[in-house]
Amino acid sequence: MTGLDPAYVADVIRRALDEDLAGGVDVTSAATVPAGQSATGDLVARADGVVAGLPVAVAVFAAVDPALVVAARVADGDRVRRGDVLATVTGPTRSLLTAERTALNLLCHLSGVATATAAWVAAVAGSGAAIRDTRKTTPGLRALEKYAVRQGGGVNHRMSLSDAALVKDNHVIAAGGVAAAYRLVTERYPDLPVEVECDSVADVAEAVGAGADLVLLDNMSPADMTEAVGIAKPAGTRTEASGGLTLDTARAVAATGVDFISIGALTHSAKILDIALDLREA
Repeated sequence: MTGLDPAYVADVIRRALDEDLAGGVDVTSAATVPAGQSATGDLVARADGVVAGLPVAVAVFAAVDPALVVAARVADGDRVRRGDVLATVTGPTRSLLTAERTALNLLCHLSGVATATAAWVAAVAGSGAAIRDTRKTTPGLRALEKYAVRQGGGVNHRMSLSDAALVKDNHVIAAGGVAAAYRLVTERYPDLPVEVECDSVADVAEAVGAGADLVLLDNMSPADMTEAVGIAKPAGTRTEASGGLTLDTARAVAATGVDFISIGALTHSAKILDIALDLREA
């Protein structure tokens, strides 16, 4: 999985399996499935969407039992339809059922993020605006969720608070103004890109005048965004729309000329893509 640390993914899987196997055994499968029995299960899409996290699910099965063999039918980033088989898993039935829920929890969630992102990307297609995520992610799953955003056609915002500076309204208040906050950041971290959150066109003019690399247009109307873009673009400052955005308004926002549209809901409110494991005899 491009851009993901294998050790991080392995740790996520270990912690997820620890939640399910805190007692060391899947008591239901141990009681109902004869020892030595093998079976095959199909991972089947129950809805249309975009797949993300299939290699993570494969790794879950391998972590539970290396004897489980997964044959993938699709790849991350692929669009699937209801009824499509994403992968087939064959091996010890007890292990297959033990791994099922953990694998599906991750696969369904990440595919839901990718599907939501793809819907936004489609809504602004051809406009030049890129759909961007935020740091409003599930604790411990940020890298995976941002990976899923990329699979859906979006682009990533900063991964952590040290990757780039984002001067928000509370920083402005603490520093005594937009220009002052920008100056303080650049003096201490001269090599980092700096984005400034702006609530008004006047704030945009101040931030652009101070030298901001990127201005965040927070909860602005399309008319104000258009004016803000007119100020920022000649100076080489990029613009990002954020706050109160919906799929219904995405096209109008993109038409203002902004470079990015950031959507916290891609990660904090994405509905899962329903995927199930259907067991059949080997």
